[in-house]
Order: sequence, then C-alpha cells, then structure tokens
Amino acid sequence: MDAKYQLIEKIGEGSFGVVYKCRERATNKTVALKRIIFMDQDEGVPSYVIREISLLQELNHGNIIRLLEVIINNWASVDLIFECLDLDLSNFIASYPEVAKERQKIKGFLSQILCGVAYCHSHKILHRDLKPENLLIDGNNNIVKIADFGLARAFGVPLRNYTGKGGTLAYKAPELLLGANYSTPVDMWSVGCIFAEMVTGQPLFQAHTEFNVLMEIFRMFGVPTEATWPGVTSLCVHFTKMIAFRTVVKRNLAAEAAGVGAVGLDLLSKMLILDPSRRITASDALQHAYFRI
Repeated sequence: MDAKYQLIEKIGEGSFGVVYKCRERATNKTVALKRIIFMDQDEGVPSYVIREISLLQELNHGNIIRLLEVIINNWASVDLIFECLDLDLSNFIASYPEVAKERQKIKGFLSQILCGVAYCHSHKILHRDLKPENLLIDGNNNIVKIADFGLARAFGVPLRNYTGKGGTLAYKAPELLLGANYSTPVDMWSVGCIFAEMVTGQPLFQAHTEFNVLMEIFRMFGVPTEATWPGVTSLCVHFTKMIAFRTVVKRNLAAEAAGVGAVGLDLLSKMLILDPSRRITASDALQHAYFRI
C-alpha cells in the first residue's frame, strides 16, 4: 500500500483491478483503493486505465462513485482512491432479503440507479457492466452509487454504434449476446435485469454461456422476428438454431416478477424489450408512473 494509506482488508475485484478497504493515515478516513497492475510495464499507463480515469474525472453526480485521488506507483501500477460505501446491492439483497424486496426500497434504489445512468448517457458515456456488484450502497443514507467504470467508454455525437464485448452474462443485452452493434440501450437492459432481481432476489437470466443466456431470454420473450426486431435475422450465424425454440414453453415475466405490481411490470417490460431501438431510455423511465404511486 501507499504510505499514505493503511490496508484494512481486500473487499473485491473489479474490471482490471483489485479493491481494498483502506484508512487514510492523516485523517483516519476510510476509503476504497482500486489497484490496477500494468500487464506491460514498458508501455506506461495502459489506454484502458487512462480512459477509466478520464471518464471518472468527468463525472460529478450524487449517484456515481467519486474518484478522490490517483496515485501512479513507479509506472508498474496505479491506485484509484474512491469514497468507501458500506456494501454493494448484491450483498444487500443476500443479507437483507425481506428489506430488499420492499416496494418503496426497490423504487428508491431504482430511481437512483436511473438517475446515475441518465447522467452518464447525457454525458455520452456507456457503462457497459451494470450489475448489482457494481452498485454500491450507503446504508445510513439509503444512497446508491454506480461504480466500476473499467468497461465504460465515451460515445460520440451523432450517436455511433460500437462493436465489442462487455458486461456480465446475466445482465447482457441481447444485441451484445448476438454480437451486434450497440449503444445506450445495453445499459437499460442491465437496469431491467437488476430491477427484476431486486423484486425476486435472483438473477432473471442464469446460464453459463452466451448462447444459453439467449435461450433463457427467448424463453421469456419469444424468438424475435424481422417484424418485432428489424434486422435481427442477420445478426447471428446461430439464428437458425434459435428458431427451433419458438415452440418451447415460455417463461412468464409477469409471474416471475409478480411482486413488482402492474405499474412496475409495465416499466420492467419497457426496459426488457428485445429490440434496442424500442427500449425505454433512462430519462423516460424516470418519468414513468411507477415512481408516482
């Protein structure tokens, strides 16, 4: 550890780094230290580290984790110092299952997540790895903050689509799983999966491969067609295999997320539309009737 900080414990691993809980010696303040070790030390600070730091320095919002300091260690690694919160949403759901399922608690957490996502998107930033483990909670004040921008990236104006992989399987949007171009709707699909998980206590789509996650999605919503998602049949070489699943007994979102209520189900359904062009935006989701009841 840097002489300025005393190690307390390891608290997790994020994209490209290990996270420690530390104490700042001068102030006795608790902070989170994310250490990123450079794979090729002769090349200097990697571009992905520069990108994460620059994105975090640009963001200033109450529902986004605050970067306090950057320390470069002999060009071999870098320490990112963040404010330290109590726990993440995944631990909260596991530790306080009944509290986590309270409608007002879910509504409060979801509105904050959407506020953070809307802010990111308004500043032309995709997170690309939204999941309960990357949502940190200040338990004393019931505040949620989006963390781990290791896979985030900026996008341009006019809006381009980006290729490449990102995110965690259970929260990956179908366009990502199909290897298609994508943009801001990928984050909204992830928020929808998180919303459902707060209601049920379990990930909505669980499988060990991208193909099997797609199958779980299609069992829930049906295999898309050119009518429901224009251009979808050209997205994946495996699409002919997927057509066979049209006759498979479907899962039912209304039954599995019954605790969300009718108005909440309407919002959830708009977040989990297969066609990304029809998926609700974060700013529009915040105006939904769910937050007014």
